[in-house]
Parts: sequence; C-alpha cells; structure tokens
Amino acid sequence: MSALEELEAVARGAARPPAPAPGDRERIAAAREVIESALQDGTPVYGVTTGFGRLASVRIPAADAAQLQLNLVRSHAVGAGPPLAEDVVRGMLLLLGASLRRGHSGVRPELIDLVHALLERGVTPVVPSKGSVGSSGDLAPLAHLALVLVGEGEATVDGAVLPGAEALARAGLAPLALTAKEGLALINGTHLMAAAGGLAVREAQRLLDAAVVATALSLEAFKGSTVPFDARLNALRPQPGQLRVATALRRLLAGSPVVASHADCGRVQDPYTLRCAPQVIGAIADAVDYAAGALERELEAVTDNPLVFPGDGEVLSGGNFHGQPLSLPLDHLALAMCELASFSERRTYALLSPSYAELPPFLTPRPGLSSGLMIAQYAAAALVSECQVLSHPAGAGSIPTSAGQEDFNSMGALAALKARTVVENASHVIATELVCAVQGLEFHRPLRSTDVLERAVERVRAMVPRVEEDRSLAGELAGLAGALRTGELVLEDGPSPEEAHR
Repeated sequence: MSALEELEAVARGAARPPAPAPGDRERIAAAREVIESALQDGTPVYGVTTGFGRLASVRIPAADAAQLQLNLVRSHAVGAGPPLAEDVVRGMLLLLGASLRRGHSGVRPELIDLVHALLERGVTPVVPSKGSVGSSGDLAPLAHLALVLVGEGEATVDGAVLPGAEALARAGLAPLALTAKEGLALINGTHLMAAAGGLAVREAQRLLDAAVVATALSLEAFKGSTVPFDARLNALRPQPGQLRVATALRRLLAGSPVVASHADCGRVQDPYTLRCAPQVIGAIADAVDYAAGALERELEAVTDNPLVFPGDGEVLSGGNFHGQPLSLPLDHLALAMCELASFSERRTYALLSPSYAELPPFLTPRPGLSSGLMIAQYAAAALVSECQVLSHPAGAGSIPTSAGQEDFNSMGALAALKARTVVENASHVIATELVCAVQGLEFHRPLRSTDVLERAVERVRAMVPRVEEDRSLAGELAGLAGALRTGELVLEDGPSPEEAHR
C-alpha cells in the first residue's frame, strides 16, 4: 500500500493506523534527551528556551518551558470558517503522528501515543478550515487539533460535538500536560495541506480513469472516429500521459460495432474534445502524476521545526515546515482538474445539441414536452465556472507575517482545500457526461458497444436509470459523482491508465 493509499484508508476509517515500528520509541527517546539537556543547560534553542517568530530573541527560563508550550497552542488557535471534513482531520492526525514518530521532533512517546489513540478511538478534533498561511506549518488549524490533546477545544465522538476534555473521557483517554518543545512540534507541520491534498490526489486519479471511459462512451454516442487514437500518430509526440490515454481509448473501443457502423460516414474530423482527448487528458494525467509524487514524498517527511539530530546532539532550525513543495503542485492539480471538467462539459453540451450524430435534442424521447437533460448541462457549466475561479493559484498571493520574520508564505492549505473543491466539482461534471453519453448511446440501439463499455453502461444505469420522463436528477448525479471519487463505482475492470503506466 502506498503512502497515499494508506492516508485515504485510515482517514476514511477503512484501515487502522499503523502500529509503532520497532525502534520508534528508542529514536523518540533519544531525541527527547537532547531537548531535556538543552533545557537544563540553558542552551539557546528556538521555541524551547526562546520565544517564537519575531520574539525568537526573547529568552525563556526553564521554569516557564511548559507554560510556553501551552500558551503557544492557545494563542495560535484562532482559525475561522466551517470545520474541516472529518477525513481531513483524521488524515492530519495520521500524518502528525507519523512525523513525530520519526524521532526528530524531541517530544515524549506518550504524546505520540495519545495522537494515535485519537485515531483508534474515533476522537476527531473540530478544526476550523481557514487561518493557515502554510509556511510555519499549518499553525492555526494544528493548534485547534492540539487543544484537544490538552483537554481543551472541541472534538466529535460518535457524531456528537463535545468539549475536548469530555471527548477524551468518553473515549477512555486523559489529556496531557505539554512539556518543552511539544506545543511547537504539534503545530509546526504541513499536515493539513498534505492530508487534504493527498485525499484530493487520490480522488483525482480515479476521476481521470472515469473521464477516459466517459470520453469513449461520448465518442460512441457521437459516432465519432477512433483514428486520432492510432498508436502510430501518438508515438510521434511521446508525452507519457498522451500515450497512456491513447492506449486506454484504443483498448476501450477495440472492435466496437458502433464504430464499424459508420465507417463510411464521410465525416473527416470530430470536435477537439474527442479528437484531442489523448493530448488534453494526457496532459492532465501528467499533472496529476506531478502532484501525486510531491504528496507521496511529503507523507514520508518530517516537517517540524527545529529538528533534533540525536546522533550529533544538535538541534537545527530550518524551514521544513514551509508549504511551497505542496502549494505549487496543488495549485497545478486544481488547474488540471478544472481543465478535465471543462473538457467534459463541452462534450456534454455537444451531446445535448440538436441534430448531432442523429441524437434528439437534449437526449429526450419527447422534445418539447420534456426538457430531458437540458438543465444538467447548465449545472455542469456553473460548476466549471466555479472551478475556473478556484484555479487562480493560491501561492501567487503571499502575505508576510510575524512582523516580517516570516516574509514569504506558501498559502498551501488554501491550495489544498480549493483543489479538493475543484475535484468534487469535476466529479459532478464527469458524472453528468456519463449519464448523457449513456443516454445518447442507447438511442443507437440495437447497436452495442464493446463489452467493457457496455459493462460501464450497466454500472451507470444501476445508479441513474434512463431518463424517459422528466424527474429531478440531483440526488442521482450526486450519488454517481461521489461513487466515482471514492472508488465505490469503478467503470472498467481492466487496468487503468495510471496502473498501466506503473
């Protein structure tokens, strides 16, 4: 299981968090000894014997070390906006615990045990979604998470929102009193942007596969040409994503009776959204690969500051908490998924347009009396418009903080959360295309497509029955979109383009 797969499984409750590995406690204890020594000796260590940010020059007596950490968590818990989704917060807990277990943060083992216990026992901190600038870690959101560990803040248990201390008690847990370095270790990290971004990447990978199937089904409904997917043509432009998508489309459409039925139709070229599918969806696939690679690496990282190196007895202050390695890929992911949604919506528009490929207006058996799928395209267009707004890069808007000490911020949390919204919107747009493509293909009966595409038709129809008379499709489209994102509905049994590439 890859790191991204494990993140999703644990975040959504499909798997238990991994147990501590052999050697973890020894590494953690060794790093803790370095912090204890620095505290006893009065060695200047950022956030242990000094203040924070622009106040790093202020020395803190050892007697105040514990209060310093509690004050840090309380003062940084100033988030705003609606709470993060539970799967994102569970992902944050998983990544926080994993980073601390790597033995470079200087915390006590019992703190890591408590983080692990929250996951195991279903205690999910209530974390506001806004307030991180994504550079000294996701400070404000992680501070809200950390409050629960000390018995403050709020958390959900079995669906009920409770004060932190009560939530811990209900789960049979007790709060911890923070000691030197621990508050800082809890809030300095990229765990919000990595969790939300990682979940978005996993869903984007599935949507890519669904979009390729939707393209193939739309081509069948259009009675389009498969010539643009020819291996010889695509080999002359050796972009990896293009080659993967062209291969997948050839596999899906090989031997199609629908294709054979219009071999001599005389049409020379199809619209770009069919003819250029390998080039456009392939470029999107390459972009998703880029984002996935960055996230996979981040899930193995230590993003605390300062970091402890027990073998050298040193504590080094640096910038591993800076979100730029995620902000750029996640901004790119949002743009890529916006393109995927835009590409899909244009095919939907064409499917619904009268007189194309002998399809009735708006794919209704009774045009005029029934509106058919007309307004489904309106909704898709609205979602694409929102995606276009959200595709403006968050990272282009750095604002300095901490009196200029933190003078360039990544806005990585915003990049992650808006990417997740774009992915969700894209899933609704692709679901809409699937319903329209299947409806269009069915107007060509008794012609049938390939076995693999006919199985996809059956799976779509199991969730969204044929539209014979007008009805509200909102719930059905939402269900189909959600099933595509989570993998509950897989449209083909063979290897996906992503799997074939690996």
